[in-house]
Amino acid sequence: PSYLHIFMAGSISGMAQALVLAPVDLVKVRLQNQTHPYGRGLASPRASQPRYRGPVHCSASILREEGITGLFRGGMALMLRDVPTMAVYFVTYTALCRGLSQERCEPGSATVLMAGGCAGTASWVLATPMDVVKARLQMDGVKKVEYAGVLDCVLTSLRREGPRVFLKGLSLNSLRAFPVNAVTFLSYENLLKLLC
Repeated sequence: PSYLHIFMAGSISGMAQALVLAPVDLVKVRLQNQTHPYGRGLASPRASQPRYRGPVHCSASILREEGITGLFRGGMALMLRDVPTMAVYFVTYTALCRGLSQERCEPGSATVLMAGGCAGTASWVLATPMDVVKARLQMDGVKKVEYAGVLDCVLTSLRREGPRVFLKGLSLNSLRAFPVNAVTFLSYENLLKLLC
C-alpha cells in the first residue's frame, strides 16, 4: 500500500480507537488521579475513603452525576490525539521497515524491533501534548468544570504554566514506547507469518 493509504488507514483506526477508548480511559484517569490519605492521621474514617471504590462504581458515579456525555468527557481531545498519532505510527513503522530492508524482502527481526520502537516513540512525541489536555479535561468533572473545551484548556494551560506544560510525561512515555512497540510489532509480524 502507498503511504497515503497507510496514513488514511491509521487515521481511521485512530478514530475508531478513540470512540471505543473514551469511556474506559476516562475511568482509568479518574481512578489514577484519586488522591486520599488512606486514613493516615485523620480522626474520621469517612474522610479517608476514596471517592470511587473501583471501575464499576466510578462509571456509575459519572453516569449519575454527569450523564452519558460525562463518560465521553475529554473525548474530542482523545480523538485529536489518536487520529494523527495512529497515522504517524503506522507510516513511520512502514517507512522504516521499507528503508531498512532490501527491496522485495521481508524485514528481519532487528529491523522490525527498531522500526516498531521508533514508530512508538514518534507517535508519543506527537501524542503527549494532547494527552496532557485530554487528562485535564477528563479530571475537570471531578473538581469544578474549569475548561470550556479543548481550545480553552490549551490556552488556559499555556497561560498558567507556559509551553512546557504540554511536555509533561514525554520522557516517560518515550522511554516506555520504544520497548513496548518494538515487541508489539515483532509479535505482530511473527504471528502474521505463523497464521498465513
